[in-house]
Amino acid sequence: MKIRWTTGRDGVFTNDTQVIAAGGFLRWFEKFWDARLHQKGSHVPCGGCRACCTSAYFIHIRPDETQTLARIPNDLLFAAPELPEGHVLMGYDENGHCPMYTGECCSIYAYRPKTYRDYDCRVFAATGISVGDDKASVEHQSRRWTFQMNSPQDQQYFAAVQTAALFINKYAHYFPPGFIPPNATQQAVMAVGVYNVFLERETHDIDENQTRLIYQTVERIMAADKSFRAAPAGG
Repeated sequence: MKIRWTTGRDGVFTNDTQVIAAGGFLRWFEKFWDARLHQKGSHVPCGGCRACCTSAYFIHIRPDETQTLARIPNDLLFAAPELPEGHVLMGYDENGHCPMYTGECCSIYAYRPKTYRDYDCRVFAATGISVGDDKASVEHQSRRWTFQMNSPQDQQYFAAVQTAALFINKYAHYFPPGFIPPNATQQAVMAVGVYNVFLERETHDIDENQTRLIYQTVERIMAADKSFRAAPAGG
């Protein structure tokens, strides 16, 4: 996992002059959790950006997404590794574009996969996690998002989320093998999901000599992540 620790003094990314207002951090955070709990999908003000449509993503489609599957040719799908039968992936074309992307818009937008509905590139700005060099367009776009810190709570939650991402990166070797996902998006979502572990000030200043505290924090992260993943729809 790569961490880009490039925020300005107000917790705002400043390495691109053409910034995009993302609103108050806490408001975004609450909407992110609401979308998770109620299976709503994210509402990202993409404007003219098509970075995620053109960045060589493999898109997971679940077997219950029947309307989506009915609109995608079978030859564009293949079985998703390590997932139960019926879960498939949709690849990309020779240009790295989603095959459902027309060059201007999504041809199945109303029936797009849940993976697309849930995708929110603001999570990279929130956590400081880099999308990666192979996703240059998404990396550039995510760096442009500018969160406002309108209250102490904005600052507190922003610090908790970013500290979660930093801890997971720095102490990855303390976690069981396979616990931390290899995918940058999943890593960023995990950091947001375990934010509550880092709301307390003492977890912000852990150093490598505090082995016992590191293991305690790892246990708390694993419990928080399990709770986050198990959150029921409509809960």
